Amino acid sequence: MLHRDPLRPITETEVAAYQRDGAVLLKGLFDLDWIEALRQAVDDDKAKPGEMVRYNTPPGNAGEFFVDFQLWQRWEPARRFALEGPGGAIAARMMEAETIAYYHDHLLVKEPGTQEKTPWHHDQPYYPIEGRMVGSIWLPLDPVPRDICVEFIAGSHRWDRWFAPQFFRSGTPDLQTQDPRFETIPDFDAQRHELDLLSWDLDLGDCIFFHALVVHGAPGNASLQTRRRAYATRWLGEDTRYATRPGQTSPPLEGHGLEPGDPMTCEMFPQVWSRI
Repeated sequence: MLHRDPLRPITETEVAAYQRDGAVLLKGLFDLDWIEALRQAVDDDKAKPGEMVRYNTPPGNAGEFFVDFQLWQRWEPARRFALEGPGGAIAARMMEAETIAYYHDHLLVKEPGTQEKTPWHHDQPYYPIEGRMVGSIWLPLDPVPRDICVEFIAGSHRWDRWFAPQFFRSGTPDLQTQDPRFETIPDFDAQRHELDLLSWDLDLGDCIFFHALVVHGAPGNASLQTRRRAYATRWLGEDTRYATRPGQTSPPLEGHGLEPGDPMTCEMFPQVWSRI
């Protein structure tokens, strides 16, 4: 049975950890039926990916770092997850929002032996969105040990700094932008010993909820047997507004009809949860 609500209440301690650190592990919120349904959507998408697919592993290298977007517009299990799953309620609780709209999904698969890292970045500079209620659910579709889990710099969502987007294939700021807020992202790998880094072991049914301005990255998948399929979904609270960004945004979602200053709700970004 596919549950619309999380399997347990989210605690005040978990909400406080998210507000403090920008990312928090949430244990045991999703039933395994959702995991299995999304695995089917992933298999379907890998066989027939969308127009925004990226293969971030060079030909001849071990493994495969596969990235795609907007599965929810092509595959029924992903669409049901967006519109009928527990994500909206989880996002509302974590961001203390009155309403939640669904922004997009982002599939990241690192097959066994994949060497490519996800470079340090934070998400909101990629998006044409202003507001603080922008959060993600990072849902693993395989058990994820800490050594291949995404890492977060605790508290970096409160730095009041915006780093220029990074193009994952090269790790350089190839997404051209002239936003005066953006600065070149530091080499956080060289600063690891100075940082408060968060990562976890995740079982099936667990997820990470994180803020769009928390800085994060991820190692490759050195395992020769374990897949690392992660399905990230983006959720917006009522304070978000559409904004223009000089240069390219990612994913390049067009045709929504929004104007700068409009609330981030429309057919492309449907409202999926309301407190009323």
